[in-house]
Amino acid sequence: MDIAVNWVALKTLVRKEVIRVARIWVQTIVPPAITMTLYFIIFGNLIGRRIGEMGGFDYMQYIAPGLIMMSVITNSYGNVVSSFFGAKYGKHIEEMLVSPMSNATIIIGHVAGGVIRGLMVGALVTMIALGFTSLSIEHPLVTISIVLLASIVFALLGFVNAVFAKKFDDISIIPTFVLTPLTYLGGVFYSITLLPEFWQKVSLANPILYMVNAFRYGILGVSDISIGYAYLIVVFFVVGLFTLNLALLNRGVGIRE
Repeated sequence: MDIAVNWVALKTLVRKEVIRVARIWVQTIVPPAITMTLYFIIFGNLIGRRIGEMGGFDYMQYIAPGLIMMSVITNSYGNVVSSFFGAKYGKHIEEMLVSPMSNATIIIGHVAGGVIRGLMVGALVTMIALGFTSLSIEHPLVTISIVLLASIVFALLGFVNAVFAKKFDDISIIPTFVLTPLTYLGGVFYSITLLPEFWQKVSLANPILYMVNAFRYGILGVSDISIGYAYLIVVFFVVGLFTLNLALLNRGVGIRE
C-alpha cells in the first residue's frame, strides 16, 4: 500500500514540476538558450578563430560539449532550488510533509523535475551547437549516462541549497559564488593540460571537471582525466547528496525550525 501511495505521489509531483517548467518556459527554457548562443558566437566563432585547434579539434567543437554540460548543470540546479524553496516559502511543503508520501519521494520528485528541465535545455543547446559546428557521438552510452548523472548531482545540490535557504537571496549565493566559478574552471573552455602542473592538480579537486571531460569523451572521444575515475566521483556525489538530503528532511532542517 505504501509503495502504491508513494508511486502516485511521485507521478503527481513530477507532473507538477514539468507543468511548472512548461508554464513559464519563457523564464526556464529561452534564457539559457540565448545565453549559450552568445557563448557560441563570442567564444566559439570570434575568439575560436584566433585560438585554432584544441585537443585535435576545432575550438568550436571542443567547447560545445562543455557548454552543453554547463547548461544542464545550471538548469538542473536552478529548477530544484527555486521549486523547493518556493514550496517552503508558500507553506505548501507542509502538505507534503503531513501526507503519506515518504521524504525520499519528495526528494526524487523534485530532483526528477530538475533533471527533466536540465535535459530539455541540454537538448536545445545541442541543436543550437549543431548550427555552429558538427558533432558526432563517439560513445553514446557514456554521453547519455554521464549527462543524466551530472544532472542528478546538481539537482540534489540544489535541494540542499533550498533546504538551508531562509530568504530568496540565499538561493542565489551558491550559484553566483560557487557554481559559476567552478563551472568556468571546470575545463569548459580549455584543456587542463595547458595549465601549469600546480594548477592542474588544483583543478582535479573540481568535480565539474570530471563531468565535463567525461561528456566530452562521450561526444568527441577525448578527455583530460580517467573516465572510470569520473564515474566514481559522480556516483559518489549522487549517493552522498541523496543521503544528506534524506537526513536533512528526516530531521526537519530548514522546515520545522
